[in-house]
Amino acid sequence: VGHCHPDIVKAAHEQNQLLNTNSRYLHDNLVDYAERLSKTLPEKLCTFYFLNSGSEANDLALRLARQYTKHEDVIVLDHAYHGHLTSLIDISPYKFRNLEGQKEWVHVAPVPDTYRGLYREDHEDSVTAYANEVKNIIEQAHKRGRKIAAFFVESLPSVGGQIIPPAGYFQKVAEHVHKAGGVFIADEIQVGFGRVGKHFWAFQLQGEDFIPDIVTMGKPIGNGHPIACVATTKEIAEAFGATGVEYFNTFGGNPVSCAIGLAVLDVIEKEHLQAHATEVGNFLMKLFKEQKIKHPIIGDVRGSGLFIGVDLIK
Repeated sequence: VGHCHPDIVKAAHEQNQLLNTNSRYLHDNLVDYAERLSKTLPEKLCTFYFLNSGSEANDLALRLARQYTKHEDVIVLDHAYHGHLTSLIDISPYKFRNLEGQKEWVHVAPVPDTYRGLYREDHEDSVTAYANEVKNIIEQAHKRGRKIAAFFVESLPSVGGQIIPPAGYFQKVAEHVHKAGGVFIADEIQVGFGRVGKHFWAFQLQGEDFIPDIVTMGKPIGNGHPIACVATTKEIAEAFGATGVEYFNTFGGNPVSCAIGLAVLDVIEKEHLQAHATEVGNFLMKLFKEQKIKHPIIGDVRGSGLFIGVDLIK
């Protein structure tokens, strides 16, 4: 919503003058914010956990998945990055390949990249081919007596190269993952909150019929203020709560963070920032495509809204 947006600064300042406490004390802002966020998401994603960072959100998503499924293993996409906690370095090929390597419970699927990937634009059915790669991973894991807790994916792989997965890929993957008793986690930390323009969430680019089991968010949620969130279903939340070990986060969902979160949603709405992302994104894409005609080094231009990749080739 822009650096030091006056509405965000005002909301933070006003709430700071009234009360900023840890989240064991009930406050309307928490409920108001959860309700506002829920209006942007499919109905079944109705339970919210508030945290301080995207890394915290992804770590909690991992815990939720494992508690709900009683399984351990995670499937991720190649080149993925999901955060800086130990648990997330373990599921980030972008990082672990340069560190301790791949853990036994982590499985890496190829990025559904139809430009550089295994199956390209000329493939008769790249969607099924990429989804079958995940299916094969599940089958191989089962043969080794391992069980899948989650398929953990950025709705649009960003560190992996600003990739736009072909529509229908998530639905097919979710089918294989659910059949194996796992859940589908959509990481919206870099790509959510209207950045893709025509939708509020990047996973919605896959089609109306696709709903993840868990969605994580961070980065733009507080316009630079540390706030993050995990949205999930009632069933998953109840399985998590059934342990009797409550989830507690000292500052996650504190009154100031929630006031800022609400102000961010207000600005996105009031200033039509989704439409803005679409318009400016289309303009940028048009210019990049013009450059592509002139410069052989530009191999591909792809994107949605203000999530754009320019692929340079030799």
